[in-house]
Amino acid sequence: MLIVPAETFPEVAARWTVTRLGQAVRRHGVAHLALSGGSTPRSVLRLLATPTWLTAAPWSQVHVWWVDERCVPPDHHESNYGMAYSLLLRHLPVQHIHRLHGEAPDPEAAARAYEDELRRVFGLGPRGRPRFDLILLGMGADGHTASLFPGTAALAEQKRLVVVGQAPHPPHRRLTLTLPVLNRASWVLFLVAGAEKGPALAQVWRPAPDRPPLPAALVRPPRGNVIWLVDEAAARAANLR
Repeated sequence: MLIVPAETFPEVAARWTVTRLGQAVRRHGVAHLALSGGSTPRSVLRLLATPTWLTAAPWSQVHVWWVDERCVPPDHHESNYGMAYSLLLRHLPVQHIHRLHGEAPDPEAAARAYEDELRRVFGLGPRGRPRFDLILLGMGADGHTASLFPGTAALAEQKRLVVVGQAPHPPHRRLTLTLPVLNRASWVLFLVAGAEKGPALAQVWRPAPDRPPLPAALVRPPRGNVIWLVDEAAARAANLR
């Protein structure tokens, strides 16, 4: 776990992001990045779009994907794609953008279409799973990550790559990558900021034996790496410092 002051949180996250993407491009000629929504990544995306950082990553060789998406149009204020586009993507020479179509009238069909796109681009067979070079994840105050909420069917899915999830608050319907996909990543960077995340963070790091693990605690790639980047407010609220 990396605990940093709030003022340096975006810079540390941005540096991890460009470093991992650069390493992937040098090794494979291409990098695959999956972005999350929520409030915490905003400052990171905004920083990556500044002149100092624009040339720090080989964006023209990066495939940009989404971890999850709310079932809203891309210009809706709740759209994860819309947030990423307005803060970062419109400034970058990215040619490979793979959007989750949350506005589709049939979310199940949209989930299947995204799964098909993952299989096509990654060259996967029927049972294969994509290996992202970097996945940026957040964690909600309830311990959810992506759109995998405690006690929901999406959390238990083991075969599908993409499913329709259900959130306890609107917009209720979500499209989300599943745990087997998250747990195939080379690197996962959790971004956790704010005192309201403290109780869930404490439960992830000091799980109670009589309580089921929170969704965020289930992201443990056996052949990958997980970095938790936590600001001081969240760490203090979790009694981690």
